[in-house]
Amino acid sequence: MKSKKDVFNDNSISVPFVIPIITKEDKLAVSKALDSVLLTDGPKLRKFEKTFSKYTNSLHAVGVSNATSALMLSLKSCGIGKGDEVIVPNLTFVATASAIIHCGATPVLADVERDTLNIDPISIQNNITKNTKAIIPVHFAGRICKIKQILKIAKKNNLKIIEDCAHALGSRIDKKHVGTFGDVGCFSFYPTKNFTTIEGGMIITNSKKISDYVLLARNHGITKSLDNRFSSGKPWDYDVKEAGFNFRLDEIRSALGLNQIKRLDKLNQLRKIASNYYSTKLKTIDGIITPLASKNNENSFHLYIIRVTKDFPLSRDMLFKKLLKSGIRTSVHYKPLNKFTLFKKMANSYDGLENSTSLYDEILSLPLYPTITKSKQDYVINSINNILNS
Repeated sequence: MKSKKDVFNDNSISVPFVIPIITKEDKLAVSKALDSVLLTDGPKLRKFEKTFSKYTNSLHAVGVSNATSALMLSLKSCGIGKGDEVIVPNLTFVATASAIIHCGATPVLADVERDTLNIDPISIQNNITKNTKAIIPVHFAGRICKIKQILKIAKKNNLKIIEDCAHALGSRIDKKHVGTFGDVGCFSFYPTKNFTTIEGGMIITNSKKISDYVLLARNHGITKSLDNRFSSGKPWDYDVKEAGFNFRLDEIRSALGLNQIKRLDKLNQLRKIASNYYSTKLKTIDGIITPLASKNNENSFHLYIIRVTKDFPLSRDMLFKKLLKSGIRTSVHYKPLNKFTLFKKMANSYDGLENSTSLYDEILSLPLYPTITKSKQDYVINSINNILNS
């Protein structure tokens, strides 16, 4: 029987979509953490949280198992539950909205802006009802959304703001880091992100009340961390004040995160250089719209997304296929939520999503990672030109 093709180690792919950057120092840090007797909920996690808090200039940082658990705990910390509505962009990863459902609330889909792909403040305003309790703005592809306008809307309507910063570690406005504008910010350390702990996430907040809740809820509602319980001499002597979850971040991933965050700014700078190179070369091609340049803020450049318009002789899907045939792996971020069966049934809002629906047929994410070379980028650019000319 012929074995199934390994799509992640395919020799025909000359330009992969993403390459996680794992160094010898990362491997050494993980190896040392493996020698610890305490492999979870220990000192490495505390140090990682402190380092992350300092990097984002937030008062509190709480490490969790992934960004989905970060969103769930953040929603619960803001009192979101049954009967509540939470506004999210229609163009985002499914976890942004599914976390709302897990809290017993209902996601309400708002449209995005055509030029930035970020949630549209006008659509937010149009979707507010008497049941609306929160907004989850997503800083899409690393570009900061119109957060100041969204904050004004939230203040006027007494709504909580939970920032989805999965794409935006390192993104700032006037040196203020994303995740610190609203009530709470959530980050992802998935392998495709700007730095990785394989799986993992972080919650940041300036609210002690929110921090205290997520610290408790991530660990079954137990009042003491594992290292504190053992250092007290009575590891069994703790209280349970909340029906919590097992959303802890272990020592192994914390050690990896501690080592990776040291070079995050350098990695983001390399992403910026690569993104600018793409834009310089691609902006002259008819039918290709390059990302709008960021002004007055720092962008993490998590994704490089072009739009393949009707002026291009091929559809987005055909361009995807032809680039793949040339050994170039691209992707689409994302299929809009209103196209999924789950959200067609559960979401309150279906109308007024014209931008996100039409953009879905145009957007294409090109390969982008810190170690991508100009020769690799030139191959992508030349391949698009060759496809156009043929």
